[in-house]
Amino acid sequence: MKHPFLLNRFCLSSERQIQAMREMGIVAVEWDPARSTVAPLPECPAGSASAPEPDFGRAALAGMQDEKRVRLERVRHQREGLARRERQFEQQTVVAGDIFRSLLARPQDAHRHACALVGGIVENLLGTENMVIHLVSQKSREGGLAFHALNVMGLSLMLGKTLRLPDEDMRHLGLGALLHDVGKQDIPPRILRSTQRTAPEEEFYRAHVGYGIKAVSALRALPVPVRNIIACHHEHCDGSGFPNRLVAERIPRLARIAAIANRYDNLCNPFDLREAKAPAEALRQMYRNEAARYDRQMVELFIKTLGVYPPGTFVALSNGSVGMVVETNVADLLHPLVMLYDPDIPRSEALLIDLRDAELSIESALSAAKLPVETVEYLAPRGRLDYLVEGSRN
Repeated sequence: MKHPFLLNRFCLSSERQIQAMREMGIVAVEWDPARSTVAPLPECPAGSASAPEPDFGRAALAGMQDEKRVRLERVRHQREGLARRERQFEQQTVVAGDIFRSLLARPQDAHRHACALVGGIVENLLGTENMVIHLVSQKSREGGLAFHALNVMGLSLMLGKTLRLPDEDMRHLGLGALLHDVGKQDIPPRILRSTQRTAPEEEFYRAHVGYGIKAVSALRALPVPVRNIIACHHEHCDGSGFPNRLVAERIPRLARIAAIANRYDNLCNPFDLREAKAPAEALRQMYRNEAARYDRQMVELFIKTLGVYPPGTFVALSNGSVGMVVETNVADLLHPLVMLYDPDIPRSEALLIDLRDAELSIESALSAAKLPVETVEYLAPRGRLDYLVEGSRN
């Protein structure tokens, strides 16, 4: 990092950069013609004479050092923003956990706190034109009910905003998505975590829908659309879901939205993280292999909103670097914020590159299974994908 360039590898694109390198005493650089965007300049004819050219190297070096300081300051602000959102998500998980624990003993308090939590998030989304989807990193590998609930709520509201749902529907959607799995508190962890349940165990597992309706039965003011999300988030459009094997339009619209978000998060964050799908793999499975289960138009909008490179996607950049997408702006999905892998830099100081203002692009998405273990553990040390969705004005 002891040079005026933001990265160690970059596209040499100006005389100013060359002058800055000369001022640093660099007389040669490694060049990869396969990544070059222009042909080399012709060599000067032998014996041709010209007036001495003024040396602007010192000025070029000083100017680029100033620019680098500005860009590193921007990186610092971005890192602080990520840390703030991680604290915000952690606070929300504490609130959500308290809501689930107090639902039976103090149902009205739980309802009020749930409405406040959802209301703040919805107000933020409704008050802005655009959305930003952040990947947040938590201390624990074990997500738990609160983490899953917040992920499904955030992803559901993201899709709801894309669908331009009315304000009241957004609040109902957020509350229903937050509470959709509350009945799982009555299911033994051994059954919840099992990937090969016996028929009786599967029947017990499916009973979490009924337990969820029972858990909110004391909330007399809970709107019907919210109850229907709890009751129908495992229904499939082809009639293969449970508990009532509803088909297509018979499944309430908000429940169809929550079902998509629920499935995506379950694929990305299973109890056994060795079975976790990368974001692109999860979307591909839902679109290609499970298309009949979900509202096709909603799935297509869900994929479009998350983008080609959803947060949590490992990517190869045009300069040969490897990174992970940590933030996407729905208005510019091809230029996300990427955390770079660099073993010479501590993970807590990892470089963040906003591709909207960098001379870099994503060449391809990468599979975690094909990356070195140290790269994966550097970029995604806990293996979970937790999301915070916020409104944005740009």
